[in-house]
Amino acid sequence: MSSILTNNGAMVALQTMRGINRDLSTTQSEISTGKSVGSARDNAAVWSIAKTMDSDVAGLKSIDDSLSLAKSTVTVARVAAETTVELMNEIKELLVTGTGENVDHEKIQDDIEVLQDQIETVLDSAQFNGLNLVDGSADGDVEFLAALTRNAAGTLTQETIDLEDDGNDLNLKAALNTALNWDIDEADAAVAALNQFEDQLQEAIEAAARFGSAERRIDIQAEFNKNMMDALTSGIGGLVDADMEAASARLQSLQVQQQLATQSLSIANQEPQNILALFR
Repeated sequence: MSSILTNNGAMVALQTMRGINRDLSTTQSEISTGKSVGSARDNAAVWSIAKTMDSDVAGLKSIDDSLSLAKSTVTVARVAAETTVELMNEIKELLVTGTGENVDHEKIQDDIEVLQDQIETVLDSAQFNGLNLVDGSADGDVEFLAALTRNAAGTLTQETIDLEDDGNDLNLKAALNTALNWDIDEADAAVAALNQFEDQLQEAIEAAARFGSAERRIDIQAEFNKNMMDALTSGIGGLVDADMEAASARLQSLQVQQQLATQSLSIANQEPQNILALFR
């Protein structure tokens, strides 16, 4: 049945055109933004996951900056401890010389004091951004933020790299108190100091080794965080990025469909005119 009041063909053609225009608008948006999921309206579940992962990437970037600061701080402490070891070995040579009876102990003592003062200067100045890990000024254990972990429930947990204050490594100056106060005024005093030397030297060596291990761990963690950021960024892209090849092909197809739908609507709108021909 034909009707001049209700044009079913035009309505069908119009509905088809609306669907094509909607898909065309979506495809054009994908091409212009590069994203298939640009907002929660597009796909709420995927958008939510992507935003959570975006937050984790941002957190890792901040942690990367924190680890760079931590590494610099630990590196300064390690260099200070290694320098102390070198200066201690120079002191040892003077102690060995001082064990002789027919040597100038006063001159040897002057040289030792120069080295002792230099050790103190090295330890006192071994700070980075206000934090010194070798002079005892660090208040308790020192922690550096290393990572953020998210469990299945979505709860974040902070992971740290710790430098425990065991009374030696974070207070090398106090640990070397004996070595910094040797007074070689005679051969017996030099012999006594030489007997204490190895224990004092080990304090500096152990501190340098511990700081070196902490520095290495920071390097490993920083590299892991960078790899994690790359993996998360790639994962986010897989969730929300548009397939540009497919979008391009879909765009061309929809443009053809749009043209055909326009022609179909035009033909459907001519149907009432055909009815009028019956009354001529």
